[in-house]
Amino acid sequence: MSERLPRPQKIDSDMWVDEAIWGHRLYDEQTPWLCFMEFLNVLDAEIRANRGLAEDVGNRNSLLYSPKSRLYLRHILFNSPQMSLIVKQHPNDNDSQWGTWIGSMIGVMGGIANPDLTYLRNRFLDFDKFVEVVEFVRSSTIEGENNKRWSSQFIFPYGPDCLYEDLDVKEDNVSSDRRFFARAGELLYLMLCRSGRGPEILDQVSSKILNSEHKLNRLVAVLQPPVSTQEYQGTRTNTYLPYAVLEEYRNLAEDWLCLFRCNLSAYDYVPYLVDLTGLHMIIYSLRQALELIGFDEQPSFVLEIVAPRKTVIRDLASESFAENNILSRRAVEAYINSIKETEQWTIAVEDNDITDIRALMKETFAWPKDSKDHSLDHFHSPEEMFDTFAEAVERRHQQHVSKFHGVWGREIGLSSRRGSRRVRYAPHDSLLKTLVLVVVQERMEFKEFLEAIYLKYGFIIGHRQAGKYIENGRADQADFEENSKRLEQRLSSMGLLKRLSDACAYVENPFAIRGTNK
Repeated sequence: MSERLPRPQKIDSDMWVDEAIWGHRLYDEQTPWLCFMEFLNVLDAEIRANRGLAEDVGNRNSLLYSPKSRLYLRHILFNSPQMSLIVKQHPNDNDSQWGTWIGSMIGVMGGIANPDLTYLRNRFLDFDKFVEVVEFVRSSTIEGENNKRWSSQFIFPYGPDCLYEDLDVKEDNVSSDRRFFARAGELLYLMLCRSGRGPEILDQVSSKILNSEHKLNRLVAVLQPPVSTQEYQGTRTNTYLPYAVLEEYRNLAEDWLCLFRCNLSAYDYVPYLVDLTGLHMIIYSLRQALELIGFDEQPSFVLEIVAPRKTVIRDLASESFAENNILSRRAVEAYINSIKETEQWTIAVEDNDITDIRALMKETFAWPKDSKDHSLDHFHSPEEMFDTFAEAVERRHQQHVSKFHGVWGREIGLSSRRGSRRVRYAPHDSLLKTLVLVVVQERMEFKEFLEAIYLKYGFIIGHRQAGKYIENGRADQADFEENSKRLEQRLSSMGLLKRLSDACAYVENPFAIRGTNK
C-alpha cells in the first residue's frame, strides 16, 4: 500500500478522513474546468516566484502561492449590467455614456478602495467599442450561462492576464472562497510536480497557454489598470497530497505531453487538457479507493457505445458505473475500521478506557476538533464512540466526495443517462477524440487502439478486453463485437478512422505531426 505523507499540523476540517485518503481536496462542486483554472492560477503564481512545477522534495506539501484577484477586470466583466442600456439611453453621446457608466460603477466596486476607471477612457475613445470588447471577453465565460455570483465567474485562459482566484467580495471585505476553487487544482499542480516531468510540462504550458503575448491575452490586459496597487493579495497554503510517488502522476503528465505533441492552435489544447485532467483524477480517486479496500488493480470501466435500443452492454455499463461509484464509501469504511486492528484500540477496549480511546481517535482522525472535545463526554464505551464517529464520517463523505466520481464523469463526457434511467459509462464524441489525440501518434490499427485504451485507462469496449464478462456468462462475445463495431462507426463519422479492407481499419490522429515517433 502506498505510504502516506504526514498530515498538516493545522487541520481546518471536522475530521481527517477523506483528506487522508485522497488529499485536500476532491470536491463535486469544483468541475474539471474549474480545477484546471485553479491549477493555472497556482502555476502562474509559482512561475512569478521562480519555482514553477518544482516542489521542495525535502518539504512535501509546503506549497505557498499568491494568486491574483484582478477585481477591476471582474467588476467590468461581470458586475456591470448597465452597459448596453447606457448605450441606448445616450445614443451618439460618447461623453455622457462614459460619465454615466463610470458614475454607476463607483458605488458597486466592492473590494477596491477609491476605484478609478479613467484609464479606460484613455484606451477606448469610443464607449461603443469598449462595450464590444467587454461583451466579446464576457462571451468566453467558463461553463457558459450559470447562476454564480460575479466574483465566481471565470473567463477562458487566453493567457496569464486572464487568471484570478475565486473570491467572496462584500463591500470592503475580500476573502478567498473554496467552493469553486476547492483545491483540486492545487492537487493537480502537486501531481505534476511529482510526476518527474515537471520541467517539460512547464515549458509546454508556458509557451502554449500562459503566453502573455497572445493577442487575446493582450486584449484582456487592456481592460485592467496599468498597476494593481489595490489588488487584494493573500497567500494560499496547507495543501495536502497524501502520496509522494504514484504511477498515476506520471501517466497524467505523459498524457499531457502526448497532447502537446499534436499540431493544435494554442487555445485548442485547453478543452482536451480539461478532459484528460478529469479522467486521470477519476482514475486516481478510484485507484486509491481500490488499494485501501485491498485490491491491487487498476479500475475498469465498461463503456457502452450508444446503441439505438437497450443492449446487454448498457446493463453492464450501468453496473460498472454503480460498482465504481460506491468505491469511495467502501474505502472510507475500510480506512476508519483499520483503527480497530491496532494494539492501542485492543488494549483500550479490553480496559474500557474511554480516555485512551479519545486520544487515539484524536491522533488518528483529528476528531473531534479541540473546540468540541466536550461532545465526547457522554460516551460510556469505545463502540458507542466509534459508531457515532462512523455516522459523522458517512454524513460528511456523502456531502461532496462521494459525488465526485459521478459529477466529474458526467462533466468530461464519460458517463451519461442518455436514453436510460440509470447512469452508465457512455463516452461522448469529445472524450473519444481526446483519447485518439493522446493514444494515437499517427495511426493505429483499430484492435490495437481498443487494447491501448484498456491498458492505459481500463476502458472495456471490445470482446478481447471483456474476457471476465464473457467467461462468467454475463455477455456473449457477439455483444462486445457489436459494441466495438459501433465505436468504429462513430470514429469513422468523426473523421478519425479509415477502413482499408474488411480485415483492416486504422484509427488516425488528424493533428499528429507526421514523421515523428517522439
